[in-house]
Amino acid sequence: MELYLLRHGAAEDAGAGTPDAERSLTGDGRRKLKNVLEVAAGAGVDPSLILTSPLKRALQTAEVAREVFKYKNELLRTKALAPGATPHQVWDEIRVHRDERSLLLIGHNPLFSELSAYLLGADDVQVDFKKGAILRVDVEHFSARPKGVLRWYLTPKLANCE
Repeated sequence: MELYLLRHGAAEDAGAGTPDAERSLTGDGRRKLKNVLEVAAGAGVDPSLILTSPLKRALQTAEVAREVFKYKNELLRTKALAPGATPHQVWDEIRVHRDERSLLLIGHNPLFSELSAYLLGADDVQVDFKKGAILRVDVEHFSARPKGVLRWYLTPKLANCE
């Protein structure tokens, strides 16, 4: 299975009276995100299922991904991708969907930095997961612990968005 981890795009700063869960993408964050996803689409990214955190900025990121990838199915919201979740919870969610060809997971840090290392079977690896970046890990077996293969990692800077 191809797993794509997409960290939400740059969002508004937390302001007085605005809950963290309601923070929206900025215009610049949306633009950079779209550019990264267009590069990814050109590289053949075509998710068969999109799973997203239920927070507003992640849902907005999922909508941009839906548009760029021409994704026609439902966006599946899951608490396994919300802040405070663990890599093990995400792995359990991935295993539920093991029959999918490719999953696009949309979420937050520090979860995605930790999840990247966890999926590679290397918990001590440090991944600097940028906002609006996408990473591909391939997984063949769905045992209790993953042992994936890193295929690539694309940041907004590499996609010439910054």
